[in-house]
Amino acid sequence: MEEIKKAVSAAVEALIEEAALCPGEILVIGCSTSEVAGEKIGKGSVYALGEAIIEAALSVTVPRGIYLAAGCCEHLNRAVILPRAAAEKYGFEIVSVVPAPKAGGSTATAAYRRMDDAVAVEFARCHAGMDIGDTFIGMHLRHVAVPVRLPITKIGEAHVTYAKTRPKFIGGSRAVYSLEDSENLMP
Repeated sequence: MEEIKKAVSAAVEALIEEAALCPGEILVIGCSTSEVAGEKIGKGSVYALGEAIIEAALSVTVPRGIYLAAGCCEHLNRAVILPRAAAEKYGFEIVSVVPAPKAGGSTATAAYRRMDDAVAVEFARCHAGMDIGDTFIGMHLRHVAVPVRLPITKIGEAHVTYAKTRPKFIGGSRAVYSLEDSENLMP
């Protein structure tokens, strides 16, 4: 369990740095504790692993003022658990459900029980994300998601992927995307 916590802490720290997350932004974690334990997704949920993963992630995000969100499993339509303050700040609609290990998943259940004033939302637009066990968190990332390669590629037996987001580029061939470039075009 300690190795899992160390890996999650290191992975969350690396993602925060790579994505340049700021206080008040949201990092979402999707996690199959079944996959972490070496089982097929959805077939061997381990609540103690969910607790360890959330505890480790919160130990990194909370001191930095970053909101942590936890994705639920398909039985709750992939709802997201996060602090009420985050839901209200970003205008996410709160829904009435409480996750359980076999209806929401162990990680989401642990998040609901460990976060201050946790709520569920049906849709979120998070600034970065970590997917432990191929749970497909992309639906909860802002446009435009950018894959990130970090050194931690497994947690327990689960495959891990990461993404950060960036604002959309709009405007076509004449558009400029930095102040420095715009100054070079001034008469």
